[in-house]
Amino acid sequence: MEADRTVDCVGLYCPMPIVKTSQEIRELKDGEVLEIVADDPGIRSDMPAWCAKTGHEFLGIEERDGEYHVFVRKKEG
Repeated sequence: MEADRTVDCVGLYCPMPIVKTSQEIRELKDGEVLEIVADDPGIRSDMPAWCAKTGHEFLGIEERDGEYHVFVRKKEG
């Protein structure tokens, strides 16, 4: 999946990946995709829950070499 911006959260643990995602997504235009790279396994449940709460679209997660690549599309409006 291709992202418009990537935020590196490797080495950060709950709640910091969500905090950094919240900060970064504000900088995107509506409909753009943010990739979050993290090594905290909690992101697998935290990010879908955060998206459900905020209205952003959870696009999926890929696991590569012990890192989680999470993709979120910024909500319209």
